[in-house]
Amino acid sequence: MAVIISKPRTDGLSEVVDALREWQDDAVPVQLHPGDVGWYWRFGAQQTAEALRTWSRDGRVLAVGLLDGARILRLTTAPDMRRDEELARQLVTDLTRPEHGVLPDGAVNVEAPDGALVYDMLANEGWGTDAPFTPLLRDLTDPVEDAGVRVEVVGPDRVSERTAVQRASFDGSTFTDQRWHAMAAGPLYADARCLLAYDDAGDAVGAITVWSAGPGKPGLIEPLGVYPRHRGHGYGIALTIAGAAALRELGSSGALVVTSRPAAVTTYMSAGFERLPERLDRRRAG
Repeated sequence: MAVIISKPRTDGLSEVVDALREWQDDAVPVQLHPGDVGWYWRFGAQQTAEALRTWSRDGRVLAVGLLDGARILRLTTAPDMRRDEELARQLVTDLTRPEHGVLPDGAVNVEAPDGALVYDMLANEGWGTDAPFTPLLRDLTDPVEDAGVRVEVVGPDRVSERTAVQRASFDGSTFTDQRWHAMAAGPLYADARCLLAYDDAGDAVGAITVWSAGPGKPGLIEPLGVYPRHRGHGYGIALTIAGAAALRELGSSGALVVTSRPAAVTTYMSAGFERLPERLDRRRAG
């Protein structure tokens, strides 16, 4: 049967998430994690469904893409489908033709998994590469050390503190209390934790959100932020350690994070993460 592209309905999102959970592997971190979908859920179930695309054959989901913003597609495939030629050709066709409704015309980026045939085929279509980003992984077999600072789990009484950290940490962030509640009401947040770190004066200094993909699977950090005025005091490292501990309690085999910022790489490595080979997006010039 042919490979078919589709946009899931809100009542079909569980099938997409189940596929992403199944594909997670410490040995070969995939490009899209259930936590990425869970974090996007802050915009609500309908908008999350509209941002997703699936490619299926004979009823089986083979690839999933999340349009993260107007011009970035985060794409991953089932591990055994990375070199499937029929799937790769269909992906390239859908990604290079705006009328197929996956990507707009003009400049766009596609994040694809390591070793995927679609990555090579996009190069043959004239797509270049963009700035590198770095995945990092911490093994969670052994117990995680104490974070060394006061860390609290975010519940309804701490939401405003959590969202304020996010807005202060990331330029242009639109993370509001309402969006936190939308995210927390989504099904993926049952396997997630938001944590806040506090200084000796009792003020919130930073926050982290971690997402489990299920027992024995790597969990994801998305995102981590520290107030600008509190940076340089080790709070980012402490939060990363606390996030890793939370993932281990949720049954995760490892903690995964991806970043393009050199300072963040240093933070994660200081928290016991191993730096993995850099990746490059495929980029189509406008």
